[in-house]
Amino acid sequence: MADIKAGWVKVPNGELQIDAYLSEPITDEIVPGVIVIQEIFGVNAHIRDVADRLARAGYRAIAPAIFQRTAPSFEVGYSMDDTILGRQHKDLTTADQLLSDIQATINYLKAMPTVKKTGFGAIGFCFGGHVTYLAANLPEIQATASFYGAGIATMTPGGGNPTITRTAEIKGTLYAFFGDQDPLIPNEQTEQIAAALQAHKISHQVFRYPAGHGFFCDRRPDYNAPAASSAWNQVRQLFKQL
Repeated sequence: MADIKAGWVKVPNGELQIDAYLSEPITDEIVPGVIVIQEIFGVNAHIRDVADRLARAGYRAIAPAIFQRTAPSFEVGYSMDDTILGRQHKDLTTADQLLSDIQATINYLKAMPTVKKTGFGAIGFCFGGHVTYLAANLPEIQATASFYGAGIATMTPGGGNPTITRTAEIKGTLYAFFGDQDPLIPNEQTEQIAAALQAHKISHQVFRYPAGHGFFCDRRPDYNAPAASSAWNQVRQLFKQL
């Protein structure tokens, strides 16, 4: 397990400066880069912890603030009021803006001398799981871990055809993780996603756990330790290809 260093950086995207949490192993070796996509609660302690875990595993991990346009420095807890506020900012995002910000984050990593220039990973949770499914369309994303991304089968940020209709554009391998007791993602939607990945011959696996929404986050009521541990092992296997 590597020693790490971490802190906040600015990712340029045109005139926009995106706050991002960068965590990296203390080494001069060239290692793969991974983008970590937040839930609706901001780049909070849980998301920073995921980035740190990836850094300890040998990746340079960066978590961009995807609400930068409407709520700089946004970070809240998990109360109902926090959830309502986070959803308000989620509803102000668009797929094109999100993809632009993630591409800018990839470009930021590529400019670092100690990051591999090809074959990036992405991991996201909740709304970030949905956004990560979108980001799998970007040509430089080689491995995607999408955790309980609600709405993939029914909508896309900003409106338009549901994100599932972009499945054919996925370039690399995608692992999707769902709880079969998730009230936000009916099991039939999970089946639709699995069927779309299969129909378009995308390299993928779909993992279902006896758990609710947010089962990976140890700060949420739905945290499920066995499911989280199993899922993390699968993520580690997935990112070995980077």
